[in-house]
Amino acid sequence: MNKKKKKKTHVPFRLNILFFLVFVLFSALILRLGVVQIVYGDDYRREIEKTEEVTVNNSVPRGKMYDRNLKLMVDNQPLDAITYTRKQGTKQTEMVETAEKLAKLIEKDTNKVTERDKKDFWILNHPKLAAKKITDKERKKVEQGELEESDLYKLQLKRITEEEAKLSKKDMETLAIYREFASGYALTPQIVKNKKVTKEEFARVSENLDSLPGVDISTDWDRFYTYNKTLKSVLGKVSSSEEGLPSESLDYYLARDYSRNDRVGKSYIEQQYEDILQGQKAKVRNVTDKSGNIVDSEVITEGQRGKDLILTIDMDLQLATEKIIEKQLIAKKKLGNTKFLDRAFVVMMDPNTGEVLTMAGKKYEKDPKTGRSSIEDFALGNITTSYTMGSSVKGATVLTGYQQGAIQPGTYFYDTKLKIKGTPEKGSYSNFGNINDLTALKVSSNVYMFRTAINIAGAKYVPNEPLNISSGAFSTMRNSFAQFGLGTRTGIDLPNEMSGFKGSETSPGKLLDLAIGQYDTYTPMQLVQYVSAIANGGNRMKPHMVKEIREPVDNNEELGPVDEDISPTVMNRLDMKEDWIKRVQSGFEKVTMEQGGTAYTYFGHKPYTVAAKTGTAQAFYDGPNRTDYSEPQKTMNITLVGYAPAKNPEVAFAVVVPWAYQGHTGHSMSKEIGEEIMDTYFKLKKERAKKENTETSTDLKVENGKDVQKDQAEVRKSQENE
Repeated sequence: MNKKKKKKTHVPFRLNILFFLVFVLFSALILRLGVVQIVYGDDYRREIEKTEEVTVNNSVPRGKMYDRNLKLMVDNQPLDAITYTRKQGTKQTEMVETAEKLAKLIEKDTNKVTERDKKDFWILNHPKLAAKKITDKERKKVEQGELEESDLYKLQLKRITEEEAKLSKKDMETLAIYREFASGYALTPQIVKNKKVTKEEFARVSENLDSLPGVDISTDWDRFYTYNKTLKSVLGKVSSSEEGLPSESLDYYLARDYSRNDRVGKSYIEQQYEDILQGQKAKVRNVTDKSGNIVDSEVITEGQRGKDLILTIDMDLQLATEKIIEKQLIAKKKLGNTKFLDRAFVVMMDPNTGEVLTMAGKKYEKDPKTGRSSIEDFALGNITTSYTMGSSVKGATVLTGYQQGAIQPGTYFYDTKLKIKGTPEKGSYSNFGNINDLTALKVSSNVYMFRTAINIAGAKYVPNEPLNISSGAFSTMRNSFAQFGLGTRTGIDLPNEMSGFKGSETSPGKLLDLAIGQYDTYTPMQLVQYVSAIANGGNRMKPHMVKEIREPVDNNEELGPVDEDISPTVMNRLDMKEDWIKRVQSGFEKVTMEQGGTAYTYFGHKPYTVAAKTGTAQAFYDGPNRTDYSEPQKTMNITLVGYAPAKNPEVAFAVVVPWAYQGHTGHSMSKEIGEEIMDTYFKLKKERAKKENTETSTDLKVENGKDVQKDQAEVRKSQENE
């Protein structure tokens, strides 16, 4: 039997090689996994578990404002709000999708959507079509450095047609909402809508929060002014949530831990006391994972609304004063020669503390669209506008004369027109003959002040001869006037106060004009500071609008404890003898309390005493319609300063009526306003004293009643025991 030879196969050999290769690969993989897990395991684990901590500041309502009698002036009005908080890494397409859903639930104002916004939105929604707006040749130029990427973007915008950028109403609302989403910062709530959020909108959004990533419902606030427009310009404005931080102060606020969309005081008291009113923000530490999802939140600092301000303003007096000014403006505009009369100011201040009781100003304004005129608040004009004040400043001239040795108390001058060579005759409104300093103030003699200024300048008056004055005479008088606050900032706790304007000419005639208040310009606030320094015996007090700062409390019906009491500040002491100041005080009393005084008709018969000084200044109209005239128009400014009671002053006032009338004679609006505001002041004082006495009497009766009831109860108990 022939044995067949067995055929040898190569399959097992190949399988062995394959198995060997698989073994080697698995061994390498296991080795690699071992290295990863053992050598680098902790590093990779830390990377996977890596989180980021982001601290977010949440704004709080601002502090409130009250008047000196604790009447609420400025409050926070709660508003329903819809917000959006963008997590880190959120894509634009995701925000658009959320905005589309939200647009179906709320109505969003689209007025702020621009053409640029529409084109950007089109690019976002049509990336392929947008890419086709750029040619290969233009892209090549970017590679070659001939164009920038930003240039391609500009070309895209330019080539988007009007038809392409046209959006439906609902798309416009989506875009308006998306704009709000995109303007926010990661993990910082952004207001989407807080005005006119209906209950239905609020409820719909609340029900759909699960399908609206980042969207939430909240409570926002807006400033509410109890007295509407009264003093609103002085109280100031707050930026909106859309405005955020003012661009000109961005770095300042960011350095103070503000967020870009925070609301801050933009003007006046709101701006001046921003640090007080802003409050303490709530600080929240958010912990996010690598995807930007918040995995943990921790409140670092609880928020607290801003502190409250108690202003020095007496709102009852303020409102009454404004009505007086309005009534007078309307009445005097009906008279002849008053076409330039369009404003009037009143400032009332405690001369001993500098507390501003009233800061009133009214102005006619014409609506450019309708052409109709209305009387609007212009309280700011008391510190932002200046005028020649006339004879009201003669108290400073007389005191400067005493100080410089130009005159002595009791010095006489003969009041008749001065004739200086090359200058028109200068005199008083009447020739008063031989008068002293007291009579000069009483009748408002110009000549007496001229002669005083001539002596201050070291000159000698000779009729019909030129007058040679020293070069430093203007500085001497202005430096002395500045002691009273005239021609320099008063220091009031409000921004943008002006100091007035100083005349540039230095001729002898201008020095004489300076002495009677018809050259340099001053603000109404400077005028009341000046008369206060005379009233209180020589202290130039710093005017201030804030009386106290109070801690906030949760109960809206209560006021918190006093955090800071604003103390009176003496800016400087007049470099004058006490007897000199008393002498001028006597002269001011004669103005109002003696027959022949320029304000006697208005105050001489009152149950209270007033010391005052009237003023009339020849001026040129410099109002809003000055460009309508080819030549300067001559007008008269009329003023009144004073204080009361004359012997123990508790209120000082300044009344300023610029461009009151044309011609040498006219109405007496400043004096009439002065009379009415003083009547009002003492009437309010009397009513409050009566009310206080009644309340005290009632409290005593209640307490006595309680005592009687207690005694009766004790008697009954004693009888029962017996």
